Amino acid sequence: MSLAPRAVLVHRTTEYEELLARHGTHGQAAFVLAARGRSIEEVAARHRRNAQALTEVAAAVPLRWRRTRVERADLDRFLFGPEDVVVVVGQDGLVANAAKYLSGQPVVGIDTDPGRNPGVLVRHRASDTAALCRAAVAPGGTVDALTMTEAVADDTQRLLALNEIYLGAPGHQTARYRIAPDGAPSAGESQASSGVLVGTGTGSTGWLRSLWLERGSRLRLPDPSDPRLVWFVREAWPSPATGTSMVAGELGRREALRLTVESDRMVVFGDGMESDALELTWGQTIRLGVSDTSLRLVA
Repeated sequence: MSLAPRAVLVHRTTEYEELLARHGTHGQAAFVLAARGRSIEEVAARHRRNAQALTEVAAAVPLRWRRTRVERADLDRFLFGPEDVVVVVGQDGLVANAAKYLSGQPVVGIDTDPGRNPGVLVRHRASDTAALCRAAVAPGGTVDALTMTEAVADDTQRLLALNEIYLGAPGHQTARYRIAPDGAPSAGESQASSGVLVGTGTGSTGWLRSLWLERGSRLRLPDPSDPRLVWFVREAWPSPATGTSMVAGELGRREALRLTVESDRMVVFGDGMESDALELTWGQTIRLGVSDTSLRLVA
């Protein structure tokens, strides 16, 4: 007998909960904020809306289904199963945070604060949960397959991301590496920069877009389902030993970008999850391209 689906409710600690963890009580947190000319009521109201949405979503999960919850900070230690339906309750970025740990499970995005979130990935309200859960497991259910990007190192370390992957030095130091199209006969161009960003059409609504606008780039940004990536080098520095001729480009489904580390340490992380980064050392090579895994977002 096959297992009933499991609803995995993904959420994150609210700003209000973080304030309580730091200051101990509501009154002390309110006092500290008041001394800075701020009120705790705004964050407390957002906390209440988030809690109400979580309660409503949990109550709407079909009775025969199994269910569990996972907080954002625990995603890298949580084991998702093939029968899971992942219900993300929160902001757009929380969908991206969860996406890198999935392998094709359908995802439902629930917006806890309509009007404050753009709603690119959390497209639905808590009241839609029951219908969305049924649609997620129905044959022929409507899902949008959103392109993801991946990085694979020469020691088999692998990283997935829905928005973008960042490669750079820890902190604000200069990253030194050699960059080239994968498969190119030459070793590529040595560069010194503040990092490299490789992203998708979903990511093109955020960090990538800001770089694209700042440079007045002529690259055509991809759509979320477009199997194409764009990449930018941030603040490449010209010197006798480093160049700036390869600072932007695009990658098709079977194309990749190759970087070889030329500094003591570089980190690679996706979608802002710095706590779950790959670490590379001198001489290691990493390849970045379109992943065969897509995010299946229930429409």
